[in-house]
Order: sequence, then C-alpha cells, then structure tokens
Amino acid sequence: MDIHKATASYEKWMAARTAPVKADLAFKHKQMAEAVFPFLRATFYRWVQLWEEVCADLAAAPSVLAVGDLHVENFGTWRDSEGRLIWGVNDFDEAYPAAYTIDLVRLATSARIATQEEHLAIRFKEACEAILDGYTEGLRSGGRPFVLSEYHTWLRTIALNELRNPVVFWKRMEGWPQVQGEVPAEARRLLEELLPGRGIKYRMKRRVAGLGSLGHQRLLALAHWCGGFAAREAKALLPSAFVWQAGRASNETILYERIVTRAVRMQDPFVQVRGDWLVRRLAPDCSRIELSSLPKKRDEARLLHAMGWETANVHLGSPNAISAVERDLKRRPARWLRQAAKKMSQAVTRQWEDWVKVRS
Repeated sequence: MDIHKATASYEKWMAARTAPVKADLAFKHKQMAEAVFPFLRATFYRWVQLWEEVCADLAAAPSVLAVGDLHVENFGTWRDSEGRLIWGVNDFDEAYPAAYTIDLVRLATSARIATQEEHLAIRFKEACEAILDGYTEGLRSGGRPFVLSEYHTWLRTIALNELRNPVVFWKRMEGWPQVQGEVPAEARRLLEELLPGRGIKYRMKRRVAGLGSLGHQRLLALAHWCGGFAAREAKALLPSAFVWQAGRASNETILYERIVTRAVRMQDPFVQVRGDWLVRRLAPDCSRIELSSLPKKRDEARLLHAMGWETANVHLGSPNAISAVERDLKRRPARWLRQAAKKMSQAVTRQWEDWVKVRS
C-alpha cells in the first residue's frame, strides 16, 4: 500500500466513525506537501505501516501503553489543580499498546527531520543521545513531572515566549470563524459544563489546528467572562490509527484518558474524555509549543533530554512492562536509536516525495 492508497483507506475508515470536516482534510493534504516535517506529523497512519516494515526487530520489543504520535512538537504546557505551570506531552490521540521503541524512534526521527529543515540546530547524534539518556534516567528514577515553578526555570523560559503572549493568543482565538449549521448536542453540552459558570454567554467557533487530527471536528466556545477571555474546546476523537492498521478484529477503545491518568504526570483538571469527545481549556499557558515559537537562544540537547524523560514518565504508566523494557534497552547496541531514526526518516521522506509527485 502506497501513501495515496493508505490515505484514501484511512480517511474512509475515519468517515465511518466520525463526521469529517472536508475543508480541513483538503487543507491537511496541502500541508502534507509543504515539507517532510508537517508530512510526518500528518500521516501517523502511514507511519504504523512503515514501522513494522522498516523496524521489524524494534516493533517486537516489550510493549507499553505508548503515545504513538510522538514528535518534537507534541509537547506543551498546562496548569495543574494547584495552578502550577506543567510541561509535558500535549496530545494522546494515537495512544495504543505498542513497543516502547516506537515513541523513542518517532521522537528521534522528528528531531532529525526538524534539523534537516533547520527548525533545530543540534547534531543528529547528539539529539539521539540526549533523548535516550533522558529516557533511561527517567525510567531509573521512577519518573518525575516537569513542574515549571522553582524547578526547571530554563524550561519555563522556553515555554513562555512571545507567541504565547495573551494579546496574540486571544486575537487568534477571536479570528476563528463562527460555526455555520448545527452543533452536535453532546459537544455543546460538554463545552457548557466545562465553562467557568452556568449561563455564560459564548460564541461557538470552528477551530482549525494540529495536523494529525486535521479533519476532526474542533468546536471552540469563546466567552468574555469577568474581565477577560475564557475558552473551551471540544475535539472529536477516533481510535488510534493502530486500530485501522490491525483491521476489524482490533479493539476500538479510545485510550486517551487511560494513558493520561496512568502516566507519572500532574493532571490538567480541565482535560476530560467523554465518549468520542475530548474537551479541555485553552489559554496562552495551556497549549502546544511549536518549534517556530522557541526562543533563538535555547539548549536543544537539554530540551530533547527532557522530552526523553517525559517519554519515560508516560511509559511508567505501564509498570508491569518496565523491567522488560530496561532489560531490552541494555541489550541494544549503542547506535540503535540513531540507525532506526535514520531509516525511518528516509522512509518518510520517500513517502513525502511520492505524495508531492502526484500532487504537483
């Protein structure tokens, strides 16, 4: 199956489970042609096929409840129940039981592609070493959330940057178009329940965000409340692309809530999964961090080390697998992550070239 057949098959499978936004899918196809990095982010469904072909040995490694669609832009911040700023993995749409290696290889692959496209400046070898060192240390320590208060001040500086300025953020939220047509009753109910008070007047907007989930309905309830803005988003969820790949016999349970609650993590009290909807608070300090928004002066090795550690925080939510994971890590040759990420980045690049060739 090539990228075009895989895309058609996946989107047919998607349409049987949710009401896709056709304009967003068309935009996604366009974004996929722009460069390899957005293509990687948008095509996890093809990644799960390539993974088993290109990295068969690694795909047979001990299984954990994995992020799946992990990459260097799948990290962000939120506030915990104490109001503290927390940093970590931002999106678990593709969570599924899989070899622990898939998250590490995908993270390293994204770093390699981001470096090739000059979003990062770190050497690939150093990036892989930082990710693997962070992951190994995180496992060994039993994990630790990234609370950006008196600790990790360097990471707070990276997280709180100009593009997350409240003025800029709320201007973007106001710019999204009003919803035309009917709003799913369940989504409206969930949004209203999550707003800071009952009876608050709000505008219902249609938000376009992400790449992997482009085509899913995203509804934004935007209110002006007590002197400032408040926003809540409802996003339609699907089972992981692993389910599409496995076929009809696969369990279609959405595992977003399970992976979030089991990880070593300070929870976002506003993140809730209700049926096929993810509802959450949006704010300048509660969103994904894009590479383009990072400050020019940053320690990229330290950042990737933290990403590796946070990956361990997530995998520690599968405690019965950790001993097997640590044994498997010890038997791996020194360059295994670099070699696997290089092969996967080459495979993804070939897929992108095929996608561009047909569309040009």
